[in-house]
Amino acid sequence: MDFKISKINHEDLDDLMEVNNLSFNIPWSKESFEAEINNKLAHYFVAHVDDKAIGFGGMWLIIDEGHITNIAVHPDYRGSSIGDSILKTMLDYCISKNITAITLEVRASNTIAQNLYTKHGFVTEGIRKKYYEDNSEDAILMWRRW
Repeated sequence: MDFKISKINHEDLDDLMEVNNLSFNIPWSKESFEAEINNKLAHYFVAHVDDKAIGFGGMWLIIDEGHITNIAVHPDYRGSSIGDSILKTMLDYCISKNITAITLEVRASNTIAQNLYTKHGFVTEGIRKKYYEDNSEDAILMWRRW
């Protein structure tokens, strides 16, 4: 499958809202995404097939550390290495910006995402008990350091 990854822009928002709403139990609002586009600490990358945004990944970079806020791929395109490519793009961007470590939280039940992060050098370093508001599920805290 041919897809391209680029920085987010306002034209992507409607497509990203669809991906967001299909991917998360507590999806972000369109206003939250608009705020992230204007946030100087936030960096978002979008996967496109033709002119449609079908996946995204976002992170905040603060001094020399990063925090992944979310990664999602439209259900129709999962299993096509798109999430893997988005994450790789994000990590390469971190390296180019001299980021020395990056962290994230992932649902304890989301083993597919945990396996993706492990594949890219993240290690589990803790648990945030009852982190998720919708069901009080624990979050696995993962880090990657260079």
